[in-house]
Amino acid sequence: MKMYTKESLIAELRRLREQGWIPSARPGNSGAVGNTLEDLLGIEENNLPIPNAAEWELKCQRADSSSPVTLFHMEPSPRAMRFVPKVLLPKYGWPHKEAGRKYPAGEMSFRQTISGAGRSDRGFGVVVDRRARKVLISFDASVVDARHREWLATVEERTGLGELDPQPYWGFDDLEHKAGTKLLNCFFVLAEAKRENGQEFFRYSQFFILRRFRLEGLLRGLENGYVKVDFDARTGHNHGTKFRLVRHRFPDLYAEVDEF
Repeated sequence: MKMYTKESLIAELRRLREQGWIPSARPGNSGAVGNTLEDLLGIEENNLPIPNAAEWELKCQRADSSSPVTLFHMEPSPRAMRFVPKVLLPKYGWPHKEAGRKYPAGEMSFRQTISGAGRSDRGFGVVVDRRARKVLISFDASVVDARHREWLATVEERTGLGELDPQPYWGFDDLEHKAGTKLLNCFFVLAEAKRENGQEFFRYSQFFILRRFRLEGLLRGLENGYVKVDFDARTGHNHGTKFRLVRHRFPDLYAEVDEF
């Protein structure tokens, strides 16, 4: 693996920008824009080999993408309860759309993308409790959309319509450790994309150096809705709970932001 200093990496990224349109190295791969950049830089995954410095990550996204960026995976506490598969799915889940076809007839689903900026149509949301230093998952039956009346009736039968008890949560310290370790410093790259004769090309056009991840930036993102918590579980498999960021909001998570 090639080693870089911050200065030599900046020089290499500028050289790639001057190359203009570069063919995708991973045709058909949803992560092709990042994979191609990793191949061009000669690195593995998104970890940057910069010696004698704090850990750095490389994040890359299509400039025109509306897809959120996954920051990290982290299951809520108390983790011993395995809250998503053991509580949320059986007590608040609903029939999977592929139940009886792709999956067994009794397959249930719990897929929700929630934040603190409003409730989902099934009444779930995020509450940032600064006094208790916790990010909590909350349920409010009174705001469930009328389309889900039948589901709500089953929730009442299974567990009642009160607040989650206990409420799953993430402690501030746990979030700071997880995100701070994973995202302490970051090179964030935006790339334009186009297709010609069936071939995809990328132009790596914007580069940011992001230093010193701030927990406060993550908390404000949750409160304002540009950081979201994403659940994706079904009876047969829990795909994991993700913290995801609306595109182009990476700089909001850091104390120092430089564009070059």
